Amino acid sequence: MSEIQDTSNDRACVVFDEQLTEYNFGQSHPMAPVRIEPTMDLADELGIVDGLEVVGAVAATDDELHLIHTENYIERVRKLSDHPTHSDLTIGLGNEDNPVFAHMHEASSLIAGASVEAARRVWTGQAPRAVNISGGLHHAMPGNASGFCIYNDVALAIRWLLDHGAKRVVYVDVDAHHGDGVQRMFWNDPRVMTISIHEGPQTLFPGTGFSSETGGEGAEGTAVNVPLPPGTSDAGWLRAFHAVVPPLVREFAPDILVTQHGCDSHMDDPLTNLMLSVDGQRASYLALKALADEVCGGKWVSTGGGGYAVLDVVPRAWAHLLAIVAGAPLDPASLTPEKWRDRIAHLRGMPGPQRMTDGRSVTYRAWEQGYDPASWLDRSIHATREAAFPLNGLDPQP
Repeated sequence: MSEIQDTSNDRACVVFDEQLTEYNFGQSHPMAPVRIEPTMDLADELGIVDGLEVVGAVAATDDELHLIHTENYIERVRKLSDHPTHSDLTIGLGNEDNPVFAHMHEASSLIAGASVEAARRVWTGQAPRAVNISGGLHHAMPGNASGFCIYNDVALAIRWLLDHGAKRVVYVDVDAHHGDGVQRMFWNDPRVMTISIHEGPQTLFPGTGFSSETGGEGAEGTAVNVPLPPGTSDAGWLRAFHAVVPPLVREFAPDILVTQHGCDSHMDDPLTNLMLSVDGQRASYLALKALADEVCGGKWVSTGGGGYAVLDVVPRAWAHLLAIVAGAPLDPASLTPEKWRDRIAHLRGMPGPQRMTDGRSVTYRAWEQGYDPASWLDRSIHATREAAFPLNGLDPQP
């Protein structure tokens, strides 16, 4: 078991390799790999990458993958990778969500290894913060693929941290979809708190993430879910986030914060029903960095996730994430570079976005200012606080 080593490196890192774009279900699939390259291009042209150490990825080994996935599942993924015309619906591969593709095992292992490397860099003190935007595959289960996710890189990164000395880890998932795979893998582990803020299970895949889901025996209160009504926009989302996440993170007092930043909560995303702007998403990144600074001595590992408005939303949202990880948040009013806009116009057949903002306000009404039982949003927040706060020694009342 290794201990934290302080190497006094103040430069955050991004784990990136061109091969990470080989996680490719095909151009007609919602999770098109084209979203990664424009993100890195935008960050590069804005000077964001200059403030980060770019680190290559190494694939997770079978022994590492076995820490969170069954041996049979890994073997089946490997065999299907060599026979991409085949399928195995018993493990969730070969359907519309998760089509089989050549070298699927290798591509998935590389993403998993990239998130482990991000965790290793932060835990050993080689970087104060690290990000893997290709990661965040939070739906993958121990024995099956789910929701575009084959290997659960964020769960593996958390498991690596636990195996190398971390006593307590908080995982915060702001993807529009419930982080069900990560919750499942740590359901009975009191060392890991999973917090997911997502569109409610009544209206969105995977149909889980109710407020009443609070953790297994011996780990009661370590699974926290904030299901939001469809149509929730920046003000409501931020109200819910701040009513639940900071108090729990402070009380749990983790050694390190691991986060998933699916940007499919955006109002233009074709697969979800939330109504956030890039500005609201950026505000969540800033809030999570501030929590890591306050509670974890700055130790923060972040990943990408969902996001299916692949050319106009994903690059801008994750460029903001990269800038915040770098410690140099970008002015939302910044213009996007002309060369980048031209490339986006060529890809999508219409002009790319002019600015790094959607022009939205990120003000919200704090929970302490009053609870409205007539509001679906407030009822959801209240239910989460009632379910999770007492189990963590907190008062659920405002």
